[in-house]
Amino acid sequence: MKGILDRIEDGIHAVILVEDEGLELVLPANCLPEGSRIYSWFTIDAENGQLAVTLDEETSLMKKRRAEELMARLRTKKKGSRFKRD
Repeated sequence: MKGILDRIEDGIHAVILVEDEGLELVLPANCLPEGSRIYSWFTIDAENGQLAVTLDEETSLMKKRRAEELMARLRTKKKGSRFKRD
């Protein structure tokens, strides 16, 4: 399954959202793979009753590019307000 690092609370707990499963995983922030940042994507597997969390750099990059494209589209469509001021 895939999840995104939503936030780190108090510098101690990492909150990973797994949308497909409707889960919110909370684990120690020091258990995250090196290079993890807010909005990083992970592949999460259950192995021997434990969670294996690996950084998915390809998905992270793809999602970041997609967000940038959407923001660029929104900026080009901005033509000003439809409402007139008095």
